[in-house]
Amino acid sequence: MSEERFGEFVLVRRHEDGHVAELALDRPKAMNAVSTEMARSIAGACAALGEDRDVRVVVLTSTHERAFCVGADLKERNSLSDAELVRQRPVARGAYTGVLELPVPTVAAVHGFALGGGFELALSCDVIVADGTAVVGLPEVSVGVIPGGGGTQLLPRRVGAARAAELIFTARRVAAAEARELGLVDVLVEEGRDREEALTLASRIAANSPVGLRAAKRALRLGHGLDLRAGLEVEDAAWRSVAFSGDRAEGVAAFNEKRKPEWPGE
Repeated sequence: MSEERFGEFVLVRRHEDGHVAELALDRPKAMNAVSTEMARSIAGACAALGEDRDVRVVVLTSTHERAFCVGADLKERNSLSDAELVRQRPVARGAYTGVLELPVPTVAAVHGFALGGGFELALSCDVIVADGTAVVGLPEVSVGVIPGGGGTQLLPRRVGAARAAELIFTARRVAAAEARELGLVDVLVEEGRDREEALTLASRIAANSPVGLRAAKRALRLGHGLDLRAGLEVEDAAWRSVAFSGDRAEGVAAFNEKRKPEWPGE
């Protein structure tokens, strides 16, 4: 396993011959509150991972024992003038869009608090694995703002408009069991096993064709919300991008020869 640090607060670990990358939020003194510097580092790490053709899956984790991420750094926000807040906004958005726009499958490993921007980072992933200590929510209206890292758009896509409205308007925190019941998280595991289970899931995903994974994610993301006919055209375009690839040829050959495929990744 190799490690690379992006700024002071973000650590990237590469597992599985570099095919599984772990993006670890590492600002323990602030329970991973997202400062301007940390947001810039998240975006930088995501840009690097997105360009790395060896990476097939990214797992978003936390090094803090009691929190995934408590959201925006409100102490820093309180010190910003209106003009500074305007200038900071694109930097903050860059962290969330960086995770959201990763071209490979993404898995969030959540324990403890995942609130506000912290939960939005998890929502930006394709699958959320949470342990029994997880507490999630979008409490922004309780401090006079709204979810600004994608929450008003990503949450209704998960749980429907009415459920998302109730959760956002009440600003309530949701414990792990209810979060799984409502679909706020996808997989609920025993306390302390969120990272391990997320990495196991990532390894299963990474065994598949990197070309196929990227194309499948593209079809899922671009097709969501379209009418069926338009969605099927998105799927067809994604299919055409893989149908004549080296991965497709290798996958079919390996299946017929009853062996494990050795993906060329092209």
